[in-house]
Order: sequence, then structure tokens, then C-alpha cells
Amino acid sequence: MGSFLEHANMTVIDIDETLRFLSTALPDWKVRADNIGSTGRWVHFGSSTHYLAIEDRSATVKGPHEPYVHPGLNHLGFVVDELDALCLRMRSAGYREGMEVPVHSARKRAYFFDGNGNEFEFVEYLVETSEARNDYSDA
Repeated sequence: MGSFLEHANMTVIDIDETLRFLSTALPDWKVRADNIGSTGRWVHFGSSTHYLAIEDRSATVKGPHEPYVHPGLNHLGFVVDELDALCLRMRSAGYREGMEVPVHSARKRAYFFDGNGNEFEFVEYLVETSEARNDYSDA
């Protein structure tokens, strides 16, 4: 088995808000674990092979990180099968859209923010070949 990203860990102000957002975006993902530890509540949300570890450390405001300006995580990206349906669900649920992206023949992308201000990217690939998927001539 080759290397792959199993999970990412993020700390949020409101776990339930992030779970609502992710459940809307990724209805096939489920809560794998929901526990209270010595440092606060944590949840693993995902599939049988990949997940997000989401923690609540009792913060009431987001830190000073400005995405795409300060060092740190800017967004998490997910591959989805039906981007148009996802966008409709997210808009209907009232989630704020992120940046607009140029049209590309190999993929469709959309960005949305959860209620905690975290940005997520969703990508639907329209081709099978890695070469076409990895064409960044629109960047």
C-alpha cells in the first residue's frame, strides 16, 4: 500500500456547526467517534478509510490567521461525484461561497465556508487521466 492522507485534525469553535456543514456537503460520511477527552470534545467524521478529526478546545474566537496571507492551513479539498448537487445543498443551507474559479475542461470546483469561518474546496473531476486532472494551465 502506498502513502496516503488518512486524516487531518482541526480545532473549531463549534463542532456541531462544522458537523452540520460537512454532513450537508458529504452525506456519505458519518461520525466515526464522538468523545470528551481531557482537553475537550473531539469527533472523527469521515468514511471507513479517511476522516477529519475535529476538536473543541473551548475557544470562543478564531485566531489571527488570515488564509492565503499568513502561514497555516488555507482550506481542505474533497473530491465529490456531483458538484452541482453539492452546491445546491450548500446554498440551500445558507453556507457562504468562497472564491470563484475559472472554468476548466478537466474539473469543476467550488469553495464554501462553514459557520466557523473554515474554508473547504470541493472538486468534481470530469476526466479519468491523472495528466488531465493535474493540468493547472488555468492557475
